[in-house]
Amino acid sequence: MTVFHAPFHAREAYMTTDGFTTCLWFDGQAEEAAHHYVSVFKNSSIGRVVRWTESGPGPAGSVLTVDFTANGQRFVALNGGPEFTFNEAVSFQILCSDQQEIDHYWTKLTENGGEGGPCGWLKDKYGVSWQVVYAPLIDMIADPDPEKAARATRAMMAMGKLDAAALEQAYAGA
Repeated sequence: MTVFHAPFHAREAYMTTDGFTTCLWFDGQAEEAAHHYVSVFKNSSIGRVVRWTESGPGPAGSVLTVDFTANGQRFVALNGGPEFTFNEAVSFQILCSDQQEIDHYWTKLTENGGEGGPCGWLKDKYGVSWQVVYAPLIDMIADPDPEKAARATRAMMAMGKLDAAALEQAYAGA
């Protein structure tokens, strides 16, 4: 019997060329979470819902996975059980252009059991970590002028939810 070993470039055809899908592991809340995220972000939709069959191990008909898109990003929500939980080692950044966007995402993601954290970080009601960031802040803290960068950084470090006007004032030295 001859075994054909394809060159590496031929095997690359199996890798998707349009990004990755993030899998989020839940303990029974996959469908609820997917609908929540779709309600928070524009350019979002629910895709395929896969249910357990009689062969289990989950109850027949219960949700195993939900494919969804949030803000154009692909996700799959998996009802994997209680073995694993979310932590801050992985978070999703939301770059906001103004205070209205910051307020919107902060409110939507902390409602019903979410909690705010320092420096624009928060955990939603499922335990997923998010960074609600004032987009110009990235340039402020990377400014070649060390005094401007330090003022913006100090201001950010003193905040929970970011305050765009206060960050701009600190950066300007006002």
